Amino acid sequence: MAVFPFELVSPDKVLFSGPAQAVVIPGHEGDFQVLSDHAPTMSAIRPGVVGVDDANGKHHRVFVRGGFADVNPLGLTILAETAIPFEDLNAAHLDQEIKNAEEDVVDATEDQKQAAQEKLDRLRELKDTMNL
Repeated sequence: MAVFPFELVSPDKVLFSGPAQAVVIPGHEGDFQVLSDHAPTMSAIRPGVVGVDDANGKHHRVFVRGGFADVNPLGLTILAETAIPFEDLNAAHLDQEIKNAEEDVVDATEDQKQAAQEKLDRLRELKDTMNL
């Protein structure tokens, strides 16, 4: 399978940098998959899981809480607000993310309330899915 350059970056570190066969992204308008020669695209990212099939076919999963994905002729770059490898994700960490999202809902203006609630709902759904 053809590969393309991919980088997943958070404010504190680079979580993945190298060739990938496929990347599934939790886009703002829904999940989408990037393969080699994907059309140029820029998308906001909602809280969820980025799935990466590396050049060797190994599957990696990273929880992200917002950010942007940029697909261009040079490859794919994800700039994540927060990014945590799935193997490092635990109940305490996810509970803190949920608590932060609950505070965001309380503090949100009327215009921001729906987006904040959707973010909270996705985090709760992720926790239920992971059985943490």
